[in-house]
Amino acid sequence: MRDFGISRDTARRVLKELRKDGTVYNEKGLGTFVGPPSVPRQVQTDSRYREIAADLANEIRIGTYQPTRPIPSEAHLTQRYEVTTKTVRKAVGVLRDQGWVYTKSRKGTYVSDPDSWPQEPDESEES
Repeated sequence: MRDFGISRDTARRVLKELRKDGTVYNEKGLGTFVGPPSVPRQVQTDSRYREIAADLANEIRIGTYQPTRPIPSEAHLTQRYEVTTKTVRKAVGVLRDQGWVYTKSRKGTYVSDPDSWPQEPDESEES
């Protein structure tokens, strides 16, 4: 959608046509792949959620999202990163485990106090 500047509906219609003519096929829970199902394929590693978590952690670090304030909703993040809700939840889970955010039941996910954030390695220790 982003690469071609098209809407989600247009992208869906394009994929439907590509499936119809055999250019791509779907595997439930895995995604859309180029070529016939009989051709061996490479499945992407499950790292997209880690990339999203790193991106959001950086935005917290630079002040885009402030302590005690909410991060964007699951729906917003799903649309922003063009991923599934499951992927967003895994990314937020990583942030929560690392101490960047905390979740209030039925209220949302909020940026933690900076004292809870992971400590960056001291540059003098890297030598």
